[in-house]
Amino acid sequence: MPIIVNLDVMMARRKISLNTLSEKVGLTLSNLSILKTGKAKAIRFSTLEAICEVLECQPGDILEYREGE
Repeated sequence: MPIIVNLDVMMARRKISLNTLSEKVGLTLSNLSILKTGKAKAIRFSTLEAICEVLECQPGDILEYREGE
């Protein structure tokens, strides 16, 4: 899939754990883990907005398009 999820990179930059992000965003650990590992097929804008708010970043910091992957 040509959409790459860089959630783990942003979490490392902000020094925030999966548990903490899960609590602050209001997602289950399993759903957040699916997103983090790039196995998610979709993401709601409201979820993306909540993640960006907590991590103080832009959607483009989390999602990346790579042609041919």
